[in-house]
Amino acid sequence: MGEQYSVQYDRLDDEPLSVAVADAVATFRDHAITDLEPLHYAINADALERLFEPRPNGVRSTGSVTFEYSDCLVTVAADGEIRVEAA
Repeated sequence: MGEQYSVQYDRLDDEPLSVAVADAVATFRDHAITDLEPLHYAINADALERLFEPRPNGVRSTGSVTFEYSDCLVTVAADGEIRVEAA
């Protein structure tokens, strides 16, 4: 397992951000996504989606949120980067 994993999320894509986060953590930990605990055990997934969803005046350009999920520290940034590292 590497020290850090980063992936770019396209906020205009149809894939929910919560799925992209779980997929990034599964990739970092070299696990199947179905082996992870549900994301809502770590963070309100709906609130996470709403925080970074496109708005009528465009997409959020600054800010980030960091939380622990499945023994990892996950940072989701407004620019679409999802960064995962060991907690």
